[in-house]
Amino acid sequence: MAALHAGAFDGATRWSAVAFAATLAEPGAFAVAAPGGFAVGRVTLDEAELLTLVVAPAQRRRGRARTLLGDFAAAARERGARTAFLEVAADNGAARALYDASGWREVGRRRGYYGGTDALILVTSF
Repeated sequence: MAALHAGAFDGATRWSAVAFAATLAEPGAFAVAAPGGFAVGRVTLDEAELLTLVVAPAQRRRGRARTLLGDFAAAARERGARTAFLEVAADNGAARALYDASGWREVGRRRGYYGGTDALILVTSF
């Protein structure tokens, strides 16, 4: 997971193998996978958080992210979530288009969260 993540993200946004292991060991954490990608999330009570969604650069523009987003939503619902949150870099146009098309809406902003780039807080309901 860490290798795929490192190939898709740069700098401080990369997760290490240790970070993945620690996150997935937390209560409510889960992962879903599709060829060339995966998503990691967690559910607490009736809320889910999409922590990361990764598609290998060579696998992009093939619907993999949309599939993973749907699989994340299904897994979160199975665990009792009724809503989900995520953070996305304000300048990540491809991710923002995916989330917009999938019904996520902006509810907040963290100024300078990603090394000077704002993070948008998005929410969706199941």
